[in-house]
Parts: sequence; C-alpha cells; structure tokens
Amino acid sequence: MSRELLASQKNNRGILLDPRTKLAVLITIAVFILGGSYEGIMQYYIIVLAAIPLLLLSTARKWKGAVLYILIFGGSLCLEMFGLSRLAGVANYIAVAIVGILLRFTPSVVMGYFVVTTTTVSEFVAAMERLHLPQQITIPMSVMFRFFPTVAEEWSAIGDAMRMRGVRFGGGKAGTILEYRIVPMMICSVKIGEELSQAALTRGLGGPVKRTNICKLGFHVQDVIFLLICLGAFATQIYVLAARG
Repeated sequence: MSRELLASQKNNRGILLDPRTKLAVLITIAVFILGGSYEGIMQYYIIVLAAIPLLLLSTARKWKGAVLYILIFGGSLCLEMFGLSRLAGVANYIAVAIVGILLRFTPSVVMGYFVVTTTTVSEFVAAMERLHLPQQITIPMSVMFRFFPTVAEEWSAIGDAMRMRGVRFGGGKAGTILEYRIVPMMICSVKIGEELSQAALTRGLGGPVKRTNICKLGFHVQDVIFLLICLGAFATQIYVLAARG
C-alpha cells in the first residue's frame, strides 16, 4: 500500500528509536508546545523540543518533510518575532491567530508524521504489548492507522472514475457530486472498516493465545538521550511551578 499510514517496511536510515521512545517524544512535544507556557526557562526548552522533529526527519533523509517543516514553523516564528508588530487592526488579529496555531500545532503534527512513517505495524503492536496496554486499545488503534490512508486511496480512485465520466465540481452539478462521490465514499468506508477488522483477526489480534513477534525492540543510547530530554522538560516544568508556589 503506497500511502499507508504506518510504514510496512523497516526504515534503517537515520536515528533508530524504539517506538516507545517515539511516543514519549510525541507526547512531550504535544504537552509543552501545544499546551504549554512560553515563559521563563521553558521557552528555551520548547526550542529544543521543536528542533527534535527536524533532526529526526533530516537524519532519516525525509527532506521534503524537513523543508516543509522549516518553511512553516520557521516562517511562522520569524513572522511572530519581526512581522506582527508592524500589523494593526484586523490584519494583526488574523495574523496572530494563524501564527499561533502554526507554531503550536506544527511540531506535534510533524513528529506524529515521523512516528507513523518510521514505525511498522508489527513494531507498534509489540510496543503496545510491552507497555501492557489492553487489546481493547491496541487493536482499534492498529485498525484506525490503516483505515484513514485506505479511505484516502478510495477517495482518489472515486475522483479518477468521476473525471473519466465528466463529473466535475461546478457547472451546477452539486447534486451529482453528492450522489457520485459522497455516497460511494460512505459505502466504501463501511466496507473498508469491516475488511480491516477481519484482517486484524486473521493476523491473530484479539486471540486468547499470546502472539509471538520477531521485532527487536529495546532501548539504546539514543533512546536514553531522548527520554532524558523528555524527563528534563517535565522536571523543569515542575520546578517552575514549585518556584511560583
């Protein structure tokens, strides 16, 4: 599957991290950049956290994602530092809202992209089992990760079929678009969900017998470094809150 969300083959390029380390970094970035405070010493820690996705993408040779991240996050940061003060009125309000959203959401989205494109399904399931998460959580997440890219492929295929039949947007054909694109997509989504659930059961997910797995999971030096960065962020935040109290 060319556009599947989780990688189907192991990517041995770049900094190799355990899936649990990737999830820890993703959660840390989401907590402190998406919902954290940009005050005091934490603003420097946030810079470090924001640089992690760029480092991982660059070492994995995902140049397109790295360049896009630099353009979006770096451009938003430069605009916040040098451009917002020159705007006034409604333009300033709109620019502040857009820049704030991009600065807070982009690192988490890019880190999530790195996680799902460098982690195979088998690695993900094995990592969830190492964390002793119940199958009621692991199985739906595995199916969900396969569902959305499959739906995207079906949407693209339906679009190609409609273009071959001359059904396009515009031209007073809103009803036709609804009938020929939305309705087939709804039917395909239901069928895709059923097929993915059956595939998960075929692979032994949800069975009473413990599954075997040949994935080699474990923490190495690079995992320890990134985990220490994550722990340092939480420890620093606790220290700042304690100092305020």
